[in-house]
Amino acid sequence: MPRNRIILVTIGIMLSLFLASMEATVVATATPTIVGELGGLSRFSWVFSAYMLASTTVVPLYGKLSDLYGRRNLYLLAIALFLAGSILCGTADSMTQLILARALQGVGAGGIMPLAFILIGEMFSLQERTKMQGVFSGVWGVSSIIGPLLGGFLVDALSWRWVFYINIIPGLLAAGLVAYAWRDRIVGAEKPSVDYAGAILLTSAIVALLIGLLDDSGSPARWAMIGASLPLFGALLWVEKRAADPILPLHLFKERLFASAVAHGVFSGWALFGSVSFVPLFVQTALGTSATRAGVTISPMLLGWVAASIVGARILLKVGYRRLTLVGASLLLVGAFFLSRVHSDASQAAIMTCMALMGVGMGLAIPSFLIAVQTMVHRRYLGAATSIMQFSRSLGGTLGVSVMGAALTARLSSSVAASDLDPKLISQLLEPHSSSNLVVNEGARLALTDAIAGVFIIAFITAALALAGVLFAPRLDLREESTGGEPQPLAGVD
Repeated sequence: MPRNRIILVTIGIMLSLFLASMEATVVATATPTIVGELGGLSRFSWVFSAYMLASTTVVPLYGKLSDLYGRRNLYLLAIALFLAGSILCGTADSMTQLILARALQGVGAGGIMPLAFILIGEMFSLQERTKMQGVFSGVWGVSSIIGPLLGGFLVDALSWRWVFYINIIPGLLAAGLVAYAWRDRIVGAEKPSVDYAGAILLTSAIVALLIGLLDDSGSPARWAMIGASLPLFGALLWVEKRAADPILPLHLFKERLFASAVAHGVFSGWALFGSVSFVPLFVQTALGTSATRAGVTISPMLLGWVAASIVGARILLKVGYRRLTLVGASLLLVGAFFLSRVHSDASQAAIMTCMALMGVGMGLAIPSFLIAVQTMVHRRYLGAATSIMQFSRSLGGTLGVSVMGAALTARLSSSVAASDLDPKLISQLLEPHSSSNLVVNEGARLALTDAIAGVFIIAFITAALALAGVLFAPRLDLREESTGGEPQPLAGVD
């Protein structure tokens, strides 16, 4: 592809990736105003859950369909759905409309994110990818920091609806650049066949599992959905083994590198994103800080991830992907270990250090695995492999939030019962309280902080499993060949 077209596509990818990643955080700032205007406080959590559910579910589908039909049309479809969802979010007059629009927006975002990295893997050589991965990681990190600030400015200066409308112009520009400059080269059968049965089963199984995991009501319906997902996954495996061109290429999991990368993605996503969900709550209750200061505690994780991604990608070919992933997984484990040792009088600086270590660990391991897998896999399966890796982290994060949340509830209920505390005092911890309740609330505070600290032990265990997954990764010399890459194993190297 000519260099000028590569530049145009790269700018388009960066714009769309910035929008999709920022949307996950920018809405949080506007939520109180949205609830105040539209009502529906009991359902506002689904403003986030619907987006997460939709975006996670469609990731594997976009990857495989792009392998069959090319990246360009799927990418433009994803942007179109994202922008349509953004417009509908901005015009919503009820919480129900907003939730449905967020789901549509998530369907678009679920394609933008993996397709952006698929285009990178196809457009750049191995050496160029090691440089570009750092650039795109920087875009992700900047968007995560700017998102809440931009959301607050738009809400204060204009309206919460502009949190969604602001996506339109950059989104159209990104679509125009990619549509003009990108040219597909489809590898595979002349008449691609879509594995409809596999697509339906995969979507049904993921939706059932995620709805069950995201439902924190503890109702029987939650366990029914999780239980229903198991036979659906079983049927999916049966169908995919017999499909001519499966939507989920199971043979990829026979490769040690790919299987190790997916295992690391699930367990590291569980450890990191699960911890991120509870660290602000711990800081706010244990240290008595404001919600804003508690949120700042996770900033070192974002900065560490971005910085390590940039540095790690640049030295990948010199030190080897396996060394980087081992160092990264080890730092994640060290950070999770010290986080599991926190107690009610821990300092905010110590917790921020733990988050920084975990962020650096992810920043070294994730891009290294991605570059290695994209080099190893046949070009025909580039989209499927890239999207499955991203899906593994999203699924791990959802599992982490769900399982760790359930553990928190169980441990807290046990502590409250053992201490004969009034459960209402727990909910009052995050609200201003009078000095007359200070002694009683201190007991509730200790119960909650102890329960949250216990949850971090789960993060440590899953971080250890992530490191174990990396240990099974093969020693490979990443050499990109003209056919799409087939790394060469090296005995006793790396």
